Amino acid sequence: MEKLSDNTQTTFEDIRRNYLGICENIARSGREVRIMAVTKTVSFERINYALDLGVSLLGENRVQEYLDKRENYKPAEVHFIGGLQTNKVKYIIDKVSMIHSVDSMRLAEEINRRAAQHGIIMDILTEINIGEEQTKGGITADSAGEFCAEVDELPNIRLRGLMTIPPAGCSESVFAKMQELFEHLKVENAHNRENAMFDTLSMGMSGDYETAIKYGATIVRIGSGLFGYRKYL
Repeated sequence: MEKLSDNTQTTFEDIRRNYLGICENIARSGREVRIMAVTKTVSFERINYALDLGVSLLGENRVQEYLDKRENYKPAEVHFIGGLQTNKVKYIIDKVSMIHSVDSMRLAEEINRRAAQHGIIMDILTEINIGEEQTKGGITADSAGEFCAEVDELPNIRLRGLMTIPPAGCSESVFAKMQELFEHLKVENAHNRENAMFDTLSMGMSGDYETAIKYGATIVRIGSGLFGYRKYL
């Protein structure tokens, strides 16, 4: 089997096997959950192979990397999931369908401003630092309600839900806390705005996505579990 032109030894067959295993695990959950293929450092050949298998949603972490390889993608929906600086918003605002990592009003306002310039409504998720880890971005659970209400006032943003990266090895109670917060804010959002679409909980990665699904995730972000281990440069 051919080995591919990036920094892993993963083959096409490995990707196929990984994808089928993920699909089987999701099917056993009895829930409809979208698989996001996280493509940081992944060659476009492998990305396109995953799309051929049935993946329809890609997650990009780095603005320049995405811009460099996006023209080689087969048709797919792309979300931006990495930390986003305000001065980089202009480069992706018309090239992705959702931004997951909104964790400040300054960033939300810039997304709103750039979206207005393009005449679009940008779907976003509020990033929650559910473990209150100092090394991670995100809004605390306690301040999420106030933050989401303020973001929801911006006319060229549509707040679709929440995103989080739970602490590695954390107990299921952390996932349960995130689910409770999501359900609470979903009700609040429905009260605040007619025809609200607060329907997305992006939670769970390669090592914990099955637990995340158990606690209400609607999108799971799978990188190494699909494409194999990569060395991040």
